[in-house]
Amino acid sequence: MTTTGEEHASARGGPWWWSRRRSAVFDWSLAVVSAAECAVEGYPFARDAGVPAAAGVVFGLLAGSVLLVRRKWPIAVVLVAIAITPAQMGFLMGIVGLYTLAASELPRRIIASLAGMQLVGTLIVTFVRVGQSMDQGRLTIGDWFIPFAAITTSLGLTAPPLLLGLYVGARRRLMESLRERADSLERELQLLAERAEERAEWARGEERTRIAREMHDVVAHRVSLMVVHAAALQAVARKDPEKAVRNAALVGDMGRQALTELREMLGVLRSGDGRGRREGPSVSVAAVAVVSRAPEEGEGPCLSELDELVGQSAAAGMAVDLSVEGEVRGYAREVEQTAYRVVQEALTNVHKHAAGAKTYVRLAHRVAEIAMQVENEPPPEVGSASSARLPSGGNGLVGMRERVVALGGVFVSGPTEAGGFRVSAVIPAV
Repeated sequence: MTTTGEEHASARGGPWWWSRRRSAVFDWSLAVVSAAECAVEGYPFARDAGVPAAAGVVFGLLAGSVLLVRRKWPIAVVLVAIAITPAQMGFLMGIVGLYTLAASELPRRIIASLAGMQLVGTLIVTFVRVGQSMDQGRLTIGDWFIPFAAITTSLGLTAPPLLLGLYVGARRRLMESLRERADSLERELQLLAERAEERAEWARGEERTRIAREMHDVVAHRVSLMVVHAAALQAVARKDPEKAVRNAALVGDMGRQALTELREMLGVLRSGDGRGRREGPSVSVAAVAVVSRAPEEGEGPCLSELDELVGQSAAAGMAVDLSVEGEVRGYAREVEQTAYRVVQEALTNVHKHAAGAKTYVRLAHRVAEIAMQVENEPPPEVGSASSARLPSGGNGLVGMRERVVALGGVFVSGPTEAGGFRVSAVIPAV
């Protein structure tokens, strides 16, 4: 990962206002050279001004050393360079100061104003000096040379550092913008990764809940009927051998059906795991894929098997009555599966908690919804519910509610006034 933003800023470190030590060394070197240049140029200036030479040298040293603060106060450096231009001093300071000013974050109007002042100052001083040289006979060129030399010198000392500084400043701002954008993208990627991890965790939880619900629906009903038939088989084995044989056959059929459904479910899980291993090591991606996978055709029970489900409960000794209202039609696969599982789990609860009770199963096909209700009367004997010793995990009603609510339906369950129990659900047809 590249160093950007705060990491890039924290990687810097230098004395005072310098961001790096090498920048401080570079500025000190420039200040020394500028001070030496101004000190050398201060000697003829002192002679022409009629002041002691030492004063001119000291003045040059002080003026040239101002270049040391060019990064902190570039305006001050340019102003000093403009001020000492008439003394023909500080050429290096003027060039470097103007470059630093143009590359800074100051408003463009300030940069243009100071650059114009330096251009005009250099133009005037050069014009005067060249004119004096021609008057003194040191130059014998025509008068056209005076404005030419003044314009060329002023532009040469002003335009290059100004344009270079503007380019470097624009490039520096572009790099800072790119760093900020990289930081923003990195934060967004981290946020997306965290959200993806949260979604994957949610998907794993949803998949565990779905598997637990399917396992409960598949195993609980079949095994409950097997336990009921086994108890009946034990009771009539000696008295009615033929009925015992029929019960034994029913137990075998239900056991095979339970194994078949479990095998199909494990096959789906294994295929999902295999796909995850082939495509990559991410369990989260596999979980999301399994959760978002639409039910395949022919997978799971449907409402056409409801008669068989009721018949199995009747064969187990339950007095159950099935009534269907409205025009029978097909629904989406998940709607039919949910309706079937609600009736199945409700009948399983009757076997567990109200064995022998009269039960009514009602199914109503409406225009925009399908409604189902399973209601049982009180059991004939108080101890009949425990005669088969059927355990209860307390997850049946929870699973039914989750299934119905997931499809936008309404689920209600509770005891009746007569002492029985009622389970009702309404599921949208679409």
